[in-house]
Amino acid sequence: MHVRCPDRLPGDVYRQVLEQLAELSPVVQALPPSAALVELKGALRYHGVDGRRLGEVLRVRTISRLGVDVRVGIGPSITVAATASGQIAEPGGVLAVDPGQVADWLGPLPVEALHGIGPRHAQVLRDYGVHCVGLLAAIPPDTVQRLLGGRAGRQVADRARGIDPRPVTPRALPASASVSRTFPRHTLDGAAVRAALLDLVVTLALQLRGRGQAARGLTLILRFAGGTTWEKTRRLPEASAHDDDLRTLTYRLIDAAGLQRGRLTGITLKGEDLIAADQVAEQISFDRAREARLVAEEASDRIRAKFGPGAIRPATTLLRVS
Repeated sequence: MHVRCPDRLPGDVYRQVLEQLAELSPVVQALPPSAALVELKGALRYHGVDGRRLGEVLRVRTISRLGVDVRVGIGPSITVAATASGQIAEPGGVLAVDPGQVADWLGPLPVEALHGIGPRHAQVLRDYGVHCVGLLAAIPPDTVQRLLGGRAGRQVADRARGIDPRPVTPRALPASASVSRTFPRHTLDGAAVRAALLDLVVTLALQLRGRGQAARGLTLILRFAGGTTWEKTRRLPEASAHDDDLRTLTYRLIDAAGLQRGRLTGITLKGEDLIAADQVAEQISFDRAREARLVAEEASDRIRAKFGPGAIRPATTLLRVS
């Protein structure tokens, strides 16, 4: 899967898109500033759907969670997937090319549409009458090498035939994770804000546990009508990815904001200074209520893994805290 985000996407939003990709597959390669690759082989078996469906799921998530539409190309190689994403008109869409359709699909495309061919090489090919990928694929590789140079010509000749053995090379997950909520209208602090905040806590905690990470700190960003923002970061007593721990600190952060009559347009919650979960020491606890909640959390994670993230939502009764 090759994903193209809108141009000039802010860096923090781009990182959030990468986090959405990591929910679909553990093998994600960032291509800053606005693209990424995803290996889908294992993800297709895990999710039990085809590539097109995963691309549609990704679009729904980035639009609903981040307000960002993406162009998603899917194919049997990086070249085919990236070429497909480049054929999608903005703002977004999904284009999947099956392995058996690669030659027929690539053939009619103009040579400059093939991913990896720059303007200079495309012009050289056009000067020799090679206007489409199908003609390029029909030329002997030795001829293409003489036109474009040894290494570049060999790569272009292979990619015109859909040959691209490059693997998706995963990069380390970002050192932070964030979730956001935008309000459809200006909202005062109250039940709606607290409900949104609790939902963000649960979503962030689930994301961290799914990635095998824990946060050492949290940052709360509040966006107000008029474009002003408020931001505060606090450290957790111990690194954690548990709902209880993140919720407690998050409520302290929003209480520190002293909102009063401030009209909110959005909230972002970020887990900061992430570490691998296996680096967090397991503390012996005599708090039976907490232990029971952790057991329930594990059960909730299994239910969400089987039926989807929306299978369990935070109860509104949890919005009141003493």
